[in-house]
Amino acid sequence: MKNVTMIAAIGKNNELGKNNDLIWRFSNDLKFFKEQTMGKPMVMGYNTFYSLRGGKPLPGRKHIVLTSRALDTNHQIEVVRSFDDLLDYIDKYKDEVMIIGGASIYNKMLEYANKLILTKIDASDYNADVYFPHIDENDWNIEELESFCEEGIDYKHLVYKKK
Repeated sequence: MKNVTMIAAIGKNNELGKNNDLIWRFSNDLKFFKEQTMGKPMVMGYNTFYSLRGGKPLPGRKHIVLTSRALDTNHQIEVVRSFDDLLDYIDKYKDEVMIIGGASIYNKMLEYANKLILTKIDASDYNADVYFPHIDENDWNIEELESFCEEGIDYKHLVYKKK
């Protein structure tokens, strides 16, 4: 497996979201997500797809949705029905594939990822109901890209490359 990148914004305790939505929405981070994913296929689960824009795809990106549910497909939306089919799809794809969630997809795909793009948020939300998987930072080379403070909360963009 090559060119598998996971992208996520996580809190101090690896919080991802609650009630099928993001916990934090920072303008610089949303812009960063757009920049990192533009023109690339994004892999997600059904709930993540519907959390984006009520089931409307984000412009400029192919959406690969892992689901057994019925979903209308078009040039921007493709459905894969099983995890094995997803791995086959990714294996045949030549360029970088972005894994954007949710938690179960992150958990399944972590072993295949060779790059992580994480927004580490210096805050916690104990009401979170989904979490990013634990990663052993010793397995990765880590580069800090930028740091920000919005709404009184510090966060930074980090790139992890598998050693």
